[in-house]
Order: sequence, then structure tokens, then C-alpha cells
Amino acid sequence: MKPLFLISCPFDTYSGYGARSRDIIKAIISTDKYRVKLISQPWGNTKFGFCKDNPEWSYLYDLVLNEQLTDKPEIWSQITVPNEFKPMGKYNIGFTAGIETTIVPGEWVEGMNRMDLNIVSSNHSKQSFLNSIYNIQEKQHQVRIEKPIEVLFEGADVTKYFADNKPCMIDFNIKESFAYLFVGHWLQGEMGEDRKNVGLLVKAFLETFKNKTKKPALILKTSGANNSYLDRNEILNKINAIKRSVDSKDLPSIYLLHGDFTDEEMNSLYNHSKVKAMVSLTKGEGFGRPLLEFSLSKKPIIASGWSGHMDFLNPEFNVIIGGELKNVHPSAANNMILKESSWFNPNHSQINQALKDVFENYKKYSELGKRQGYYSKTNFSLEVMIDKLDNVLSTNIPEFPKQIELDLPKLNLPKL
Repeated sequence: MKPLFLISCPFDTYSGYGARSRDIIKAIISTDKYRVKLISQPWGNTKFGFCKDNPEWSYLYDLVLNEQLTDKPEIWSQITVPNEFKPMGKYNIGFTAGIETTIVPGEWVEGMNRMDLNIVSSNHSKQSFLNSIYNIQEKQHQVRIEKPIEVLFEGADVTKYFADNKPCMIDFNIKESFAYLFVGHWLQGEMGEDRKNVGLLVKAFLETFKNKTKKPALILKTSGANNSYLDRNEILNKINAIKRSVDSKDLPSIYLLHGDFTDEEMNSLYNHSKVKAMVSLTKGEGFGRPLLEFSLSKKPIIASGWSGHMDFLNPEFNVIIGGELKNVHPSAANNMILKESSWFNPNHSQINQALKDVFENYKKYSELGKRQGYYSKTNFSLEVMIDKLDNVLSTNIPEFPKQIELDLPKLNLPKL
């Protein structure tokens, strides 16, 4: 019988970790080497029901563990943040995206050390764990990573994300013929200090194109804590506050897209005829999945030159913004993003120059976008990720004793 591979993860949630969980589960099943069972977990305040709303994933419900185990599973894994890691199997694997800064909390280091193998999403994430060394005075020793770490990128499903000339299925109208697109959450932090750096992006875009005769637009596909009307109004209030801080009555347009989109809708948005490029001034990414998925539309990308997305964004094919590492601002710090850690501050003059140059010389950058699209499809697809995970598991998971039936020889006993 195949060894039991029990996975505790938020596979049924609308979250980034939910998407990562589903891909990992699919990859493990496709190796056909394990008997996969699942334990469903929450992820923050994100809602459940993804697999019900997306029938192609409904088969995962059939894999949920219903029986009570009488023995440890051969392989136990968790897909979550490392402080939640607990060894429950004969062999234990922790999957995590890691952190967006230079160091991780000490509890994360201890969690990684409880597992036999840890798998992170980027080389940046791996290095952040290795950089994290803590002196425990009462125990008079250092806490550092002692268990192996492997890097497994988050593969893009090229059957869902690809270049497409069909009309956009998202019903929104923009008057401009050229629009930059940003995708990501607008998280905590003062203007210019939130992790995705949305505030700085809005400010830089307005300052770059104010008073210009010909202007591009900026589309923000963003939200804060949730997808409520209150959240949408809070986002609009932030945008308007930044607009008021710019000394001009002639500003470029900013459009807000708010709410959950399907993969099909996101790919359609990426391929919108007026969406010409993606821009991200992020301070740090564990991986940067939207950037990879957008690159398959074969359009140019402007991005910060640091952290997880630099594993797949080839500097030769993209507009990479330089900058420096600075300590996390107290307004953005929490129990995971430590104020003692550092992340990226992009150079403001380079941001302005990049926005203008891509707008004014689009044909040049369009050709580079096509090359990045091919590079992404060839090297960072879900299929390539599956092969890499299979190799990582085969290399690290030990052989388990197998129960076999005794085949006793038949004896020719004399008749009495």
C-alpha cells in the first residue's frame, strides 16, 4: 500500500495560501506515489467554499480525512506559517511562503526546526530564514535553522494564464487607451510604508503624469481587510487623500477594481486591450504570484528589484527599479513583520523615469514582455513545479517499512 501523505492546509479558502495549498496537493497526487488525505484549516478571516464555487477542485472534498487514525501517518505536512508547525507523522514536512523581510520571528525558526524538511517559495525566503539567529539568554544558546530547506517556486497554470485577444469579460470602462495595472492588497502602514507600497505607487503615478497633455491611467485591483463596501470606501478615501496632497488640478485617472475575481476573470483583465503593463513597487514578496501570472500575457512589467519575484523576473526582460534596504516602519510592523527587520525602498526618481519611459516607448518594452512571457512559461509553469516537487520528495522522504504477507512453503507431510 502507498504511504499515507496527510496534509493540513487551508485548501478550501479564498487566500494566497489556499491557492498554494491546492497546487501542492495537485502536484503530490500527480506523482501517484502516495495516498493523499486532507485536513481543512482556516486562513485568517478569508472565507471558505472555494472548491464548491470552483467545481474543478471539488474532488478535494473526497480526500478529507474522516476516519480516526490508529497510527502516525507516514508523511505529515502543513501548509501555513512556521510557528504553527507541529510534527505529527513519521516524517514531517512544512510548506511556507516565508517572509517578505530580511529576517523571520524566532518562533518561525523554532517551528522550522520541529520538521524534518521545510519547503519555501523563493530563494529570498530561504535566505531570510538562514539570516535569522536568536540568542536565548535563559537557555544560553542560539536558535538558528538546523533542518533542511528546499525552494519550490509557485508554478503558474498556463492553461488558465496566457496571452489572449478576446474582449475583456470584466465590465468596466476606461477612457484612456493606455493603463498601468497593480494587483495586490493595500496593507497596514503609513503612506509609502505599506508592504505592497500602494500609497507610494499612487503618489508617484500622479506626480509623474500631472499636467500632461497625454496621460495613461492606473488601475488598482486592490482591497484591504476584506471585500466589503466599507473596505472599498476606505480604499477610495486613501486614494482621494493622496490626490489632495498633489499640487495640481489636472491629474491622471485612477480606477479601482474591488472584490474576488476568478482565474478566468483575472486572465481576462491581464489581457485587456488597454492594460499595457503591470507595476509593483513592493517592499518585499515571499514569491509574488500575480507578477508571474501577469507575465504570461506577454506584457511588460515594472517591479522593485528585490525579494521573491526576482527568482522569475529576468532583469533583461523587465524594468527593474533599484533602491535600498531600510528598517520596517513601525506603522507596518506586527508580530510577523518585525520592526527590527528590513525591506526594500525603491528609488523615487527611477520610479518616475520607468513610468514615463514605458508609456512613451511602449513598443520597445512590449518586445521584452514577450520574451519574459516565454521565459515564465518555459521555466515556471505548474508542470515544471510538479516535476521539481516530485524530485524533492523522492530525494528526502525515507523508505517506510511495508506490510507483506508471509508466503510459507507447503510441506509434504506423510499421512498417518
